[in-house]
Amino acid sequence: MKKNNYKNIAKDVIQKEIDGLKKLKTSIGKSFDQVIKTILGCKNGKVIVSGVGKSGIISKKWAATFSSTGTPSFFLDASHASHGDMGQINSTDVVILISLSGSSSELKNIIQYCSRNRSIKLIGITSNKQSVLYKNSDVKILIPNVQEAGPGNFVPTSSTTNQLALGDSIAITCMIAKKFGKLDFKKYHPSGSLGIKLRTVGDIMLTGKKVPFVSENITMKNALKIISDKGLGVLLVRKNKNVTGILVDGDIKRISRKINDFQKLKIKTVMKKNPLSVEKDMLAAKALEIMNTNRITSLCVHKDKKKKRTIGVIHIHNILNANIS
Repeated sequence: MKKNNYKNIAKDVIQKEIDGLKKLKTSIGKSFDQVIKTILGCKNGKVIVSGVGKSGIISKKWAATFSSTGTPSFFLDASHASHGDMGQINSTDVVILISLSGSSSELKNIIQYCSRNRSIKLIGITSNKQSVLYKNSDVKILIPNVQEAGPGNFVPTSSTTNQLALGDSIAITCMIAKKFGKLDFKKYHPSGSLGIKLRTVGDIMLTGKKVPFVSENITMKNALKIISDKGLGVLLVRKNKNVTGILVDGDIKRISRKINDFQKLKIKTVMKKNPLSVEKDMLAAKALEIMNTNRITSLCVHKDKKKKRTIGVIHIHNILNANIS
């Protein structure tokens, strides 16, 4: 085979999988709604996903995606289920079985177990309407038969891509229905690059004694000492616990060049009034964007909508040191 044919093979494989996904998209109907309602109705249990072979691998992905998007779930190894692991299935759970043929022998015991325990809802995902799985499921989705990529039409490719896409569709639909947002997602992804992207202002802001609060009536002489001691290059000026202004070291330099005896001035006469403030639940990456847009290095941080009740401060160095960009 000539090397220049390799890319054509790749394109053919991808095209067959695209064609399969188009058939899947067209097939989505009322049964999909029933699956969503069944999963959303599982308030006190878990969604247990199982399959055999390639469908088993896809089942692991379904369970992982469910768990990370607000639907508690785990993968049950079908080959171990008949040797005691079915004890993990509770009466409040929903069981999803994925099988292209719907007749895998390893799944039959799970099907029988769910049939005997009628409180357990069984969702069947298969391409065979005549299968044991399809006939015995409480809710079922019939995935269309598609042409597999490669010679002979026997290597699971297009069919497993459809299974994967269907799982993502179910998980994201449930996620949206539950109003599961970025902050919820962050709870399950505290580490790695994704965790970094989802860090909030509240995660890295300075609070307590680290916040350089000063009174409106202090002199610039005292302000210089405080800004030096805090080492942050910024002062938050407040009156009766409400922040009314901000002063950064760049402002001090500009004032000192214009006014010889500036140290006798009160800070309220030279501060910048009504400084920008962000909520502590804002993504830190968004706060960095605000800083860059306004060409500033610090932001006040407030809780809820009480913008003048500053609870902390975030400096651009806090964000960059957290590897957020």
